[in-house]
Amino acid sequence: MTAHPIDLETINTLGADAFTAHLGRIFEHSSWIARAAFAARPFVSVAALHATMVSVVTNAGPERQLALLRAHPELARPVALTASSAAEQGGMGLDRLAGEEAAAFDERNAAYRARFGFPFIIAVRGQCDRSAILAAMTARLGHSPEQEMAAALAEVAKIARFRLDDLIGSRTNSA
Repeated sequence: MTAHPIDLETINTLGADAFTAHLGRIFEHSSWIARAAFAARPFVSVAALHATMVSVVTNAGPERQLALLRAHPELARPVALTASSAAEQGGMGLDRLAGEEAAAFDERNAAYRARFGFPFIIAVRGQCDRSAILAAMTARLGHSPEQEMAAALAEVAKIARFRLDDLIGSRTNSA
């Protein structure tokens, strides 16, 4: 994301390249979503912008959706993260796990990826603590592949909304 918040009015005046530069990181490593959403300007609210971006994902088809999911990092793994992912995971302490808790995340991450072919995704900022994340990982391992694709995409949409709210300085337009 850009270092400084931007208001919705400015977002609506940007050209395609600047729009994509500002919004291209809302969805992890998937600037194509912002590029596709550009045509729907002007947006009357952050919610409208978010809904448009989510619609782009919904209509992208299963291959592109799977690529989007695979662009996300695994939780609690010592890998290079985008600034947004590092802040989100760090805020929950997922970058500082040790012992049994680290082993539990490693085990569930591996089982999840083996079952579904993409990393476990959850809006970390919407969780109360790490044990809730582990419980969600365990529960979602019981989903069918179709259920889990839908659940993961819903979590990606939640993450995107958090990031949009962070980026767009005025929350008065975020209804």
